[in-house]
Amino acid sequence: MPSWSRPPRRRSLLATVAGAALLAGCTGAADSGGQDASSEAADRARARAARDSTELAGRYDAVLASHPALAERLGPLRAEVVRHAAAFGGTGTASPSAAASPSGSARAAGPDGAAADPVPAAEQDALALLATAERKLSDRRLAALGEVPGELARLLASVAAAGSAHVYLLTKGDR
Repeated sequence: MPSWSRPPRRRSLLATVAGAALLAGCTGAADSGGQDASSEAADRARARAARDSTELAGRYDAVLASHPALAERLGPLRAEVVRHAAAFGGTGTASPSAAASPSGSARAAGPDGAAADPVPAAEQDALALLATAERKLSDRRLAALGEVPGELARLLASVAAAGSAHVYLLTKGDR
């Protein structure tokens, strides 16, 4: 099979995503201009994006707490999600999002910070949970592109692309 028809390798995807993030200028700086309605909307969108990335990092934490054997595979993806939160002005550190339930299984944080989906016992199902969360967030960010100014739109697009690469790595990366 020719090399151009094979799917990209995990390292190639991560390097591409990292390069795209650098080219897009992942900064927390606001666009120039006055503090008008569009600027306030951009600030709200940036805060939501930071919160969403922080919550996604919490989902990764919950899966890692339940499946420590996945640390090598998920560690770099989680680190990127934390960097995305920081790029949007957040901390990337989730509040108690990987709270253990009485049965001892971790639960991923939901969009409102409350415990959401329990982490499945099977590793493949846990990876599917993360892939679904990444896909939904990526789709939501792509849908918001027309509502935000240029700099933030570029950042959202870059992070959405990274999320799509994460979905690939979580679902097809070992094939």
